[in-house]
Amino acid sequence: MAESDNDFVISRVFDAPRELVFKAWTDPKQMAQWWGPKPFTNPVCEMDVRPGGAYRIVMRSPDGTDYPLTGVFRQIVAPRQIVMTMDCSEHPAAWHDMVNPHRASSDTNPAGELLTTVTFEEQNGKTKLTVRTQFATAAIGDAMKKMGMNEGWSLSLDRLDELLTTGNTTDREIVISRIFDAPCELVWKAMTDPNHVIHWWGPRGFTTTIEQMDVRPGGVWKHVMHGPDGTDYPNHSVFTEITKPRRIVFTHGGAKKDGPEARFEATWTFDALGAGSKTRVTIRMVFPTAAERDTIVRDYGAIEGGKQTLERLAEHLPTMESA
Repeated sequence: MAESDNDFVISRVFDAPRELVFKAWTDPKQMAQWWGPKPFTNPVCEMDVRPGGAYRIVMRSPDGTDYPLTGVFRQIVAPRQIVMTMDCSEHPAAWHDMVNPHRASSDTNPAGELLTTVTFEEQNGKTKLTVRTQFATAAIGDAMKKMGMNEGWSLSLDRLDELLTTGNTTDREIVISRIFDAPCELVWKAMTDPNHVIHWWGPRGFTTTIEQMDVRPGGVWKHVMHGPDGTDYPNHSVFTEITKPRRIVFTHGGAKKDGPEARFEATWTFDALGAGSKTRVTIRMVFPTAAERDTIVRDYGAIEGGKQTLERLAEHLPTMESA
């Protein structure tokens, strides 16, 4: 499919069946995991996948800026094709200024309505995906391409490839969230300063000894949690992503003596709310298998323990503010 001045085309071949790739585009839980470049997140992903059905995706940048996208599905031909509109009118004003630096103040959507056609071609068990976006004018297309449209889509498709390779993680993850009455910077400090972490980490009745905490990509975090019955739980983690003050990702391994090992990848996100006076913290732990996830929930009480840990964090934050 050739690209012209009035459109943008990108293709990728995935080592996955066409039905699986199509589902990743039509299941909102999966869409939220890969849409947008890393480390953007999608706190809102709502989709009514049928001709005439609407969708809304809110893509959030690492600095907390939201880029809402809405549209309508024009055509759904499973598992071969999706045709949908894209409306970026709710994007920040700075984004619109990049599309048209000379726009009138009344022009709240200089990009206009974009029409995107996604095709899924079966190729001997693999899938060739092609995304074609049509612009109202060549000038809009030129501006969008200069803003990094190709790079953005490439990074998104990288994430889609990762999802297709690892599979849907819904059945092997734990997600816990809480809103704190404190700004992001303070909550971030509580999570990254070992002098504060020792005061709230772990369920009620636990204490923590931190042997090493090097908060940077590749840095090691070694700590021992001490249970109220005297049982020790050594933990070893490695930070893989640090985006201050919005996102922390680390791999984790740990267990009590003769107990099952807790292996997972943890992602902590910090979202500013209430003009920056509040913070929503979301913890997402993805385990290698659903069975391992269920074992940790059953044997270690991971969900209740996570909630108690965040309760202790909420109690510690006011002490930091007063200090």
